[in-house]
Amino acid sequence: MELKHIDIACLSISPANMRGVKKAPDLTNILPSVRARGILVPLIVRKNGSPDSYEIVAGKRRYHAALAVAEEGGSIDPLPCAIMEAGDDAAALEASLIENIARLDPDEMTRHETFTRLVREGRSVEDISLTFGLTELQVKRTLALGNLMPRIRNLYRSDRIDSVTARHLTLATKAQQRDWLALLDSETDHAPTGQNLKSWLMGGAAISTKVALFDLATYSGEIVSDLFGEDSYFACPSDFWTAQMAAVEERAASYREAGWPDVVVMERGEYFHIWEHERCPKKKGGRVYVAISHRGEVSFHEGYLTTKEARKRERGEVGTKPVRPEVSAPIQNYVDLHRHTAVRASLLSLPAMTLRLMLAHAIVGSPLWRVDVEKQRANNGAIAESVEACASEAIFDGKRREVLTLLGFDPEAPTITGGYAGEDGLPGLFVHLLDLSDEAVLSVLSVVMGETLTAGSAMIELLGALLNVDLPAVWQADDALLDSIRDREVIGQIVAEVAGDAVATANAGESVKVQRQIVRDCLAGTDGRTKVDGWVPRWMAFAPSTYTDRGGVGSVERWDEIVPLFDTSKAADEDKAQPTAQAA
Repeated sequence: MELKHIDIACLSISPANMRGVKKAPDLTNILPSVRARGILVPLIVRKNGSPDSYEIVAGKRRYHAALAVAEEGGSIDPLPCAIMEAGDDAAALEASLIENIARLDPDEMTRHETFTRLVREGRSVEDISLTFGLTELQVKRTLALGNLMPRIRNLYRSDRIDSVTARHLTLATKAQQRDWLALLDSETDHAPTGQNLKSWLMGGAAISTKVALFDLATYSGEIVSDLFGEDSYFACPSDFWTAQMAAVEERAASYREAGWPDVVVMERGEYFHIWEHERCPKKKGGRVYVAISHRGEVSFHEGYLTTKEARKRERGEVGTKPVRPEVSAPIQNYVDLHRHTAVRASLLSLPAMTLRLMLAHAIVGSPLWRVDVEKQRANNGAIAESVEACASEAIFDGKRREVLTLLGFDPEAPTITGGYAGEDGLPGLFVHLLDLSDEAVLSVLSVVMGETLTAGSAMIELLGALLNVDLPAVWQADDALLDSIRDREVIGQIVAEVAGDAVATANAGESVKVQRQIVRDCLAGTDGRTKVDGWVPRWMAFAPSTYTDRGGVGSVERWDEIVPLFDTSKAADEDKAQPTAQAA
């Protein structure tokens, strides 16, 4: 490079400068030094067009500090500059990044953008890692941030999410990233972060391939890898556990063949506490304990007895000889799977029993079933009180209490779903349902379905229309609704609905509060106004509609989604009727 002093008027910021052209830099900690001693560290520049014009690749803050000093004093000496060869954008980017990293490590998103530009300029990951003294994995991790949607990148840049969360989101598909952002924006749901995010992305507990006892080359299930190839996970936990437990049994069989008197395979998630055991060699009856964590890790503890057994030996009491199971784990697995296939094939001919079995699973749950109750979360206390006191809720709660009694549940249980507390668990409830009539079972099913029906969903719109729900029969306007209406155009339309166009026009200039009172008077028949019965706001009707062209009404948007279903059903009915008409 050529070193030269260049007049500040001949300098400008290069687009290759990693800190950008538009954003004004913070000069707080550099300006006093430049005022006192001038620019001591050369700027890195390169020629830009005309012979006397140069663009700054590195040194934007020093340049702006010099400009500030020049404005304060009227002039400044030419600035020391190291002149690069022209035209090498990749080298300019490297110079900018190296210079800035040496002074202040920039945020990772800035590094990502610069590394990405270097790759586009032809630099390899290896080149970048050597240039900046980073490992190739570090460079790949930084480049992988490009897999994030722009909004997530901005969240990371502004420190609203941490690096662990950002790393895991690079593993996510765009659909998963959109779902995660929806959770982040939700007022009621929680967006998983950190290590919890990994579990969420993997559909449960993420199990690393590092814990496998079996040869991954022989594994037939799906394995998901991250973008760097450093970590990989089993896509299907059940497939992993089948292979892992077979490997555990093989290892246990090897221990037995080697002369160990007993191999204890502990329950998954049960800890091997060293303080509850004492060392005992194989020749004296020591066992092998196999501990298996929920993350799939397996540890083998050779040569132990329980402390209680060790004390008995010290007293000369002979313990009972461990009894080896009649069947091995592979045989038990074989038996279990064939019995499973036989049972489910038989269920096909017994729909009434299957219905009761499904209902029992929905109520109690199982390792493969999880049914959540609709929480009916309200935005404020007034809405919560309104829903709790409405006629529909009273009808549903009355039926729920009847079903609680019918099933023998705790009468104070808030829901049927999850309300069974019997000692016999799922089989016990299923047997009880077998004793009930079809009519009783269907009444239980109706309540469970109502408890687990999602509020604010398209299914509410569809069912409301199919059931011809008569909303005025179970609902009437209250303050929780009317006090929430604050839009002048909307309240004007509602006044026209309940009081007529003439009243609406005459009061169009009044405040929203005054117009709300007119609506109240009409609905109650007070203040000399004719009482209006059965009024339902357009948003709540089946089918719903809007008062303005602005949209943004959830019930209407969901209704628009399901309208084509009614058209399809109508067409199907017409097709069925067509042959009859031709025959006639």
